[in-house]
Amino acid sequence: MNRPQVRPVEGVHHVGITVRDIKRSFDWYKNMFGFEPGPTNHGHGDELSRAVQVEETELSFAMIQIGSTRIEFLQYIHPEGKDFDLKNGDVGATHICFQIDDMDSAYATLIERGAVFNAPPITLTDGDLAGSRWAYLRDPDGIQLEIWAQPK
Repeated sequence: MNRPQVRPVEGVHHVGITVRDIKRSFDWYKNMFGFEPGPTNHGHGDELSRAVQVEETELSFAMIQIGSTRIEFLQYIHPEGKDFDLKNGDVGATHICFQIDDMDSAYATLIERGAVFNAPPITLTDGDLAGSRWAYLRDPDGIQLEIWAQPK
């Protein structure tokens, strides 16, 4: 049986993360990376609750744009969610990786601004990505982030 072709996906519009306090998150991301948030929007009601599968939802949301990628920040005002507690190996655990051009400079600057890294940068030594460097850090809600530098 021939199936009709699905239109190709054009790209990723955004990645969403739920945070405890949207203002605190925006302050942190602006301080660490210089990201400027877009306008904050609010939503509530039965239609939204059904769509997100959270009863009696009331939330605020806004996006940060980085090149052609957007990160959407969502704060559930009601009901208040549980704190993030997944480890990297847990199913569903995710991270956002920011590409940078100079690992040593970015790492030092972020440390100076108060970032907490899991470990110092790691350099890949073999394979197609040899020479690339990366390091994991966490935002104020414990959400895993990564900085990545390609070899020059």
